[in-house]
Amino acid sequence: MTTDKGFRTLDNGTREATGRFRIIGHYGGYRKMYSFGFTCLVYHATTLFCKRNFNYKNDALGKTVGQMVGAARSARQNIVEASSRAATSKEQELRQLDVAKGSLDELAGDYEVFLVDAGEAPWSQSDERYQEVKALQLDAFDASDDLDHEFGKYILAMRRRCAEWLESEDPLIAANAILITIRRAAALLKGQMDKTADAFLVEGGFTERMSRARIAARDENARVNHGDTPKCPRCGRNLHKILARKGRNAGNEFWGCTGYPECDFTRNV
Repeated sequence: MTTDKGFRTLDNGTREATGRFRIIGHYGGYRKMYSFGFTCLVYHATTLFCKRNFNYKNDALGKTVGQMVGAARSARQNIVEASSRAATSKEQELRQLDVAKGSLDELAGDYEVFLVDAGEAPWSQSDERYQEVKALQLDAFDASDDLDHEFGKYILAMRRRCAEWLESEDPLIAANAILITIRRAAALLKGQMDKTADAFLVEGGFTERMSRARIAARDENARVNHGDTPKCPRCGRNLHKILARKGRNAGNEFWGCTGYPECDFTRNV
């Protein structure tokens, strides 16, 4: 691989934009997010919880199970989609993260109702059991190849680590532990949303990146093709030669600013 100003040439000959020429942002790193890891544990624990604790007698139409599993799945899958959308739209990324957090909050309500219906209040934060669940930690996931396989192994290992609480056969223990984990995942998502919003303020959106990259590429093209071209007296960018295609000067060349349309300076050659 070789690198020149604003581009790199891969071993297969493909030129890839970098730095100021890059339009498509980074994406796909959701597996490394602790919010995603905890949300996966919530999803798997919820499917197991529903199988054990709901049946045709207490959920004849399957609405409670469908709602709870659906909310857990929505949280997981919207984090995945947010990560994919991050490449082109910070706005869409934020929207998907917000949907994921909303789904977690909805699911937390179902567990609260389950506990109250069972005659139990959720554990107090001063409860030793609450503190033990809150102290559960996930390993960092770091793999670059065979991601589906490696992440599957990772999640299975984390499930085994947390199974005493999240997958307890005692429904009251499981409901409390899952509720605590939901709150942790939601808090992590909120922090991620704040960072994404800050990044949007600094980097702008997809359209802005396209505009900046196009102007930068035009400047670079002018430098490479025209050498020491004149500088625009208005904005300082390079001027480049343009062939007039219509009007009384059709067929003649003139200098135009590479910063167009932000700068529309022109000058006769």
